Amino acid sequence: MDRFHHMNPFAKRDSHSANAIITYKVLTLITWLLSAVATVYYYFEPPHDGRYHGGTIWHQNYEHYSGFTLNSVIVSIYWLVLLLLQLAYIGHLFSPNAETVNAACSVGSHFILNNLLHFAFIMLFVRSHFVWAEVMLILNFANLTSLYFRRVAVTHHPRLLFVHFPAVSGPLAWTFVALYWNGAIMVPHHNSLVARIFANIFVWALLGYGMFFIAAYKDYSMGFSLSVLSAALGVAQFFRQIVAFQWIFAFTIMAVLFVFTVIVAVPAWTTRSEAQRPADAERAPLLADN
Repeated sequence: MDRFHHMNPFAKRDSHSANAIITYKVLTLITWLLSAVATVYYYFEPPHDGRYHGGTIWHQNYEHYSGFTLNSVIVSIYWLVLLLLQLAYIGHLFSPNAETVNAACSVGSHFILNNLLHFAFIMLFVRSHFVWAEVMLILNFANLTSLYFRRVAVTHHPRLLFVHFPAVSGPLAWTFVALYWNGAIMVPHHNSLVARIFANIFVWALLGYGMFFIAAYKDYSMGFSLSVLSAALGVAQFFRQIVAFQWIFAFTIMAVLFVFTVIVAVPAWTTRSEAQRPADAERAPLLADN
């Protein structure tokens, strides 16, 4: 059992060997580049294989309109910010501080797998292999959920925020929404009345999922991520079909998540600011008077 724990790349460790850190540096950077390049390339270009009927990411989004079609501008901004923060997270692997490096390495295996599965999803999605794309999303959802609950005790430690959002909550929130996004496209007759009624029901899963993390773990990063993605859903649905329930539900979910995110985030950041204040900051004016 100890040998398996030693060999298991997903095992929880407090420290990592020099060779393991080098491996994490190389594989994390390579797989992130693979994921980022595929995402950016297929944002602008369709697949040129010639064997598949597909298109760019957003061609697929609007061509296969459903109750979970997303707004391309909002989601693109979300992904741009997430990719840049992931790059910043990777930079922490090269930090001279051993504690910072170990914290970054602690999610390394799951982050590498996330990059590979996201790459596979993009390659399948743009080629209209929506069923297999959904399989990739399910596998990645299991991967990121496992990572989240392994790290739940340290999720909100101020020094670990650089790990949590770019490597854990940001990708997890997207993957959860993408399960419905791609899943709706995968269903035959996804723009029928029946499909839209089911979409009106399943959209509330975004609220339930987000509120779970806000209430149980005070995770404002999950609340904010899901509120942004709910806004992307609401905007797309509004401009496609004004007389409909889906955009109303999406904006309601966005508003509720955002309000509760602020309620949780403000005390958390206030506490963090007070913790970073010098111990005798409050005594300084009195000392000056004396």
